[in-house]
Amino acid sequence: MGASVLLFLQAMLVGLAIAAPVGPIAVLAIQRTLQQGLAIGLATGLGAAVADGLYGAVGAFGAQALVRALQDWQAPLALASAALLAALAWRIWHQPLPGPAAPAGAGVLHVARWSAAFASSLALTLANPATVVSFVAVFALLAAASAMPASPLLMLAGVFTGSALWWLLLAAVVARLRRHLDLRWRRRIQRASALLLAGFALAALAAVLLAPAGAAV
Repeated sequence: MGASVLLFLQAMLVGLAIAAPVGPIAVLAIQRTLQQGLAIGLATGLGAAVADGLYGAVGAFGAQALVRALQDWQAPLALASAALLAALAWRIWHQPLPGPAAPAGAGVLHVARWSAAFASSLALTLANPATVVSFVAVFALLAAASAMPASPLLMLAGVFTGSALWWLLLAAVVARLRRHLDLRWRRRIQRASALLLAGFALAALAAVLLAPAGAAV
């Protein structure tokens, strides 16, 4: 296997590892897929994948000044994340379920809804600048272990591909399960999703309020 292919695959695994843990974006992707169909769930995941790629670019190109600036802004960004999560939790809790005959989504998808799903997950992921610290460390290890001069663009392509594949898989599985859930179960999942997002919002707020003065969140 060529060194460039190996580096790409390693970076793809990094993207998968960062995307896969259950967090607010996963909850959003599952809820939106159940509520509005595969395309909206995938848009939610792709917003996170693009944010991972942007932070990955910071790590791959070694922009240390930007890394330090992002770390300095962790508290305000965490507060913004908490506010966004709380707003999303409120909206999901009060959102009416579509009727049984509502379309699953892709063919009649309105561009505005797709864009809103993408933008909200992009903003939510970007509000977690701690991610870039992970990318800096991981990309440094990949560059050191690579048998070829490290290519930031190749590593970025791998990270984005791995992250996007995860969100595609998750949305596809949930869309398939969607067919077997009646409105009662979808309502339960909707309420559980809202409560989980509210919990993530409280955790982000607590991390800021309880952090020692001058410490990173």
